[in-house]
Amino acid sequence: MPSSYGQFCPVAMAAEILSKRWTLLVLRELMAGSNRFNELRRGVPRMSPTLLSARLKELEDAGILCLTRDGAGPGLNEYDLTESGRELKAVVEAMGIWGQRWIGADISLDNLDPSLLMWDMRRNLKTSPLPSDRTVINFIYSDLPDSHKHWWLIVESTGEVDLCYVDPGFEVDLFVTSDLRLMTAIWLGLTSVKNAVADDQLHLDGDGAIALRMQEWLGLSPFANEPKRVN
Repeated sequence: MPSSYGQFCPVAMAAEILSKRWTLLVLRELMAGSNRFNELRRGVPRMSPTLLSARLKELEDAGILCLTRDGAGPGLNEYDLTESGRELKAVVEAMGIWGQRWIGADISLDNLDPSLLMWDMRRNLKTSPLPSDRTVINFIYSDLPDSHKHWWLIVESTGEVDLCYVDPGFEVDLFVTSDLRLMTAIWLGLTSVKNAVADDQLHLDGDGAIALRMQEWLGLSPFANEPKRVN
């Protein structure tokens, strides 16, 4: 089956490049600041490494990104958007806004992924409301198996934020316990930390000042402020 739509229309020609499965999500990750292969993989955890490599090569061939090779190893190669790729930011943002407004909340919350949620939380976390020294926050998802139940966000004094799924061995400042669906709803702006605590669905144990400011430091989806038009 031919891959081309066979139409001169610019929409059709753009769709031939952008409508392939995973391509827009790879672009989303590049626009969010991931520019190395392993970083990109964490943003699309259900995408196979082979397919990710193929999509990156297609975007490079299309002039949407450029690859800077590092002689120390392929894992250190950097992928950067070209001028053509940067122009697509408005397209990706518009799709995200449309999805936030018009895709029902129940449908959104049927697609739960702790790896993606925690990776997004890590890169959007706001460090200014947190103490100036190292802060360790342990997220505990009560509904997940032990292998995926615990996640640690480590905020260093430098402002660097790390994500661990194996106990890093540091003293924990705040334990955050909920189910994955609730935390995803908070991240998407469908409910708030305050409401979840009031409903006894979200439990915060540890440093009271950090707990009190969770809604501030958590950082939400870039589209969380877009109101839903459907229920």
